[in-house]
Amino acid sequence: MLTIDFANCLAERVGPHGLDGAILEDGGDAARETARITADLASTRGTGWERWRDLPTDPMRSAHLGPIRDYAARAHGRFDNVVVLGIGGSALGAIAAHSALNSPIHNLLPAPERGGPRLFVLDNVDPTLVGATLGFAAKEGGLERTLVVIVSKSGETAETAAQFLIARRLLIDALGDQHRHNLVAVTDPAKGTLRALCDREGYETFPVPDGVGGRFSVLSPVGLLPLALVGVDIAALLDGGAAMDERCANGRLLDNPAALLATLLVRLGRERAKHTHVLMTYSNSLYLLADWFRQLWAESLGKRVDVDGKEVFTGFTPVKALGATDQHSQVQLYREGPNDKVIGLIGVEEHAREVAIPAGGGVAALEYLEGATLSKLLAAEQRATEYALVASERPNFTIRFPRIDAAHVGAFIQLWQVATAYAGRMLRVDAYDQPAVETGKQATFGLMGKAGFSEHLEQVNATLAPTKWTV
Repeated sequence: MLTIDFANCLAERVGPHGLDGAILEDGGDAARETARITADLASTRGTGWERWRDLPTDPMRSAHLGPIRDYAARAHGRFDNVVVLGIGGSALGAIAAHSALNSPIHNLLPAPERGGPRLFVLDNVDPTLVGATLGFAAKEGGLERTLVVIVSKSGETAETAAQFLIARRLLIDALGDQHRHNLVAVTDPAKGTLRALCDREGYETFPVPDGVGGRFSVLSPVGLLPLALVGVDIAALLDGGAAMDERCANGRLLDNPAALLATLLVRLGRERAKHTHVLMTYSNSLYLLADWFRQLWAESLGKRVDVDGKEVFTGFTPVKALGATDQHSQVQLYREGPNDKVIGLIGVEEHAREVAIPAGGGVAALEYLEGATLSKLLAAEQRATEYALVASERPNFTIRFPRIDAAHVGAFIQLWQVATAYAGRMLRVDAYDQPAVETGKQATFGLMGKAGFSEHLEQVNATLAPTKWTV
């Protein structure tokens, strides 16, 4: 079970930069707020944009799990490469869970050791990235051994649509009519541009469920399909999510890890001006989960107006960091720079592998390392950072993984998703929309010449007209 040590966020450890622990106790201000929000979330669960909450449990679990596992079984052995096309929430969750649960050198391993295909996720339209990846896939096993998975609810997101047009043309040129066996889509079950194309061409599809936004979709087919294809135990992933969700339905603050995280981070932000939230993982395998967290926290909570339409310009800036690497870069700022951050340390008690440090080096200054292990050293680095932060009165908390496996990764994902729902209620913002993203999308359509968006092109050109301020 994941545990959270939050003593270092309290005034008794970090002085005036921490919270008064009394507010967390039964009857305290934060405890009363948690009880109220928990009841509210229970009443809206499974409705509107909160259908994501039910993804790990039946009937949604069975509706997705069976067909995905069946498809993965049919695909097993047919493909050397899986190329996922998607951006933002359509990609980050799958990348993060794959990185956490498969070997860090998965794509370099021989096929028998991988136990499944290589995985490439094209989460950008950088031409070097796209061209090199598709070129590699064409050479390593050939396009007949490459499966393309497009993830887009509408099919009209510019980046994913461009990737799709490129990859589809390559498959058609190489395979002709048979290309449809090398392309699968995760999209809207009933409507949209991609839905219509899939129905016309006979591509196999899986649903993006209604009421499940991209950044909350990793435990839906959006994340489950790519992960199943590369051997992740998606049933265990959902088991972990369901177990954590049950813990996060508790109305008592100190028994509800999601409400606790939201309370600490929101109150430290609003009451102690800690507006930057760092997630520092002491595991390379978990590092990309911090990428996923950044989108979830930033896009959900960074809002100009609250639910009443009042301008509030609220939200927090999420930052990712890697221990022990960033002890040699970011921690200098965290300890001696502005005291405007909360640092979350993510530790692992039992790593998947162990590496011993040999004795007999013959160097007196290094004898303290001899006979130890790298896991002991990494744990000491984490503990030392925790101590150094407290010594500088910098609020921090620690989330501990007993081990990195599918169940605990699923629990971590659900933990932060539910924490985001609580934080949105606390800030009184809509955690499920992203209106500020639309301006950039519309401007992109105009710049690319999409019909009906010429007005946006004119606005871009007028706003960004050349000036003398160029060197």
